[in-house]
Amino acid sequence: MGLRQVWRFNSFRRTNVILQHLGMSKHTDAAGEVLLERRGCAGVITLNRPKFLNALNLNMIRHIYPQLKNWEQDPETFLIIIKGAGGKAFCAGGDIRVISEGGKANQKIAQDFFREEYMLNNAIDSCRKPYVALIHGITMGGGVGLSVHGQFRVATEKSLFAMPETAIGLFPDVGGGYFLPRLQGKLGYFLALTGFRLKGRDVYAAGIATHFVDSEKLDMLEEDLLALKSPSKENIADVLDAYHTKSKIDQDKSFILEEHMDKINSWFSANTVEQIIENLQQDGSSFALEQLKVINKMSPTSLKITVRQLMEGSSKTLQEVLTMEYRLSQACVGGHDFHEGVRAVLIDKDQSPKWKPADLKEVTDEDLNNYFKPLGSNDLKF
Repeated sequence: MGLRQVWRFNSFRRTNVILQHLGMSKHTDAAGEVLLERRGCAGVITLNRPKFLNALNLNMIRHIYPQLKNWEQDPETFLIIIKGAGGKAFCAGGDIRVISEGGKANQKIAQDFFREEYMLNNAIDSCRKPYVALIHGITMGGGVGLSVHGQFRVATEKSLFAMPETAIGLFPDVGGGYFLPRLQGKLGYFLALTGFRLKGRDVYAAGIATHFVDSEKLDMLEEDLLALKSPSKENIADVLDAYHTKSKIDQDKSFILEEHMDKINSWFSANTVEQIIENLQQDGSSFALEQLKVINKMSPTSLKITVRQLMEGSSKTLQEVLTMEYRLSQACVGGHDFHEGVRAVLIDKDQSPKWKPADLKEVTDEDLNNYFKPLGSNDLKF
């Protein structure tokens, strides 16, 4: 195994370690899980579960959503800032173990969680006040949904972005079907299918973040934003731009995938997972084979759902995408692979999920169509 392969394998393993944190959140103080404060000219949201990498749960969503709406209407609130406590993570994703356990017990948690999470994602997108997400540290899954739809996203050298859902029998949700196909070339398809992790300035280079700031300057940046008097969107952008311009960390480093982008665009232009895999096999380079090895670990059903989700999402509005993703979320919770992925990564931690079907050939168009079916009166409505 070459150095690249070792790095890629370790990267996959570290993603699983992060996912494991999302299953540890049984007994926390509900009242303090998210802090909501008016400070200076801003409403400040602090995700406050540092022991669990600020994993997002239903209680947090139910606190954030109404406060976001209140601040949006408040003439004294000029911007909204969201950040994570503890320094390790902005938000490492949704609280998936609780969702899996609830789904298996036929509880409403899986319906409520995804419905209300996606409503919050939409509210962030449509928010009439400038929304600044400080995506310092781990930002995955649900954490991406809390940030990427906002007007401003500030990364640091410690930012770590990934959408690793195909590894747990899910798909890159929270509007992934909207923003991923809109990244440069086929980068979004690559990130969605492999769960590849972007770090530091690469999060900005990929278009996930709008600005890059040295982590040691993050507190100063926040204070400067809070000190603004009745700021316009342009005033806020000026402050962010000034910090971005002054940041020298990795300034001259090229994007980690730069040398591979032409090939990524070619490989992932295929309309089917099978053709993407064939493209990687035919290429045969060490980078192509690394990606092939990773994709082969993923749920075959998740891979097929994801390709169709991104293809359809590329021409839909965010609300249309979130409606589609809500259907997909409920079908996944009602199926086998999501619970098996959670078992393998979070509960037994054997990292050996037994996918059903285990082969791409066995995932039929009819199976796929069932995942995308409208839910009638249970559909997500805005």
